[in-house]
Amino acid sequence: MPNTLDNASEDIKLAVDLICLLEENQLDPKLVLSALKIVQRDFEKKTQAQNDASSTSTNE
Repeated sequence: MPNTLDNASEDIKLAVDLICLLEENQLDPKLVLSALKIVQRDFEKKTQAQNDASSTSTNE
């Protein structure tokens, strides 16, 4: 029987991997949620910086 994740999108595969990693380490769910908020803010800043750099290079 094929793995149902084989045809999943990359973001779903990453999410499943992260969930497994966090659950295997038996972390407090409140701690995980707090850390994920920090991670999300960090990646949002990185995405914004990429967008800013991209729009700057296309406007030159």
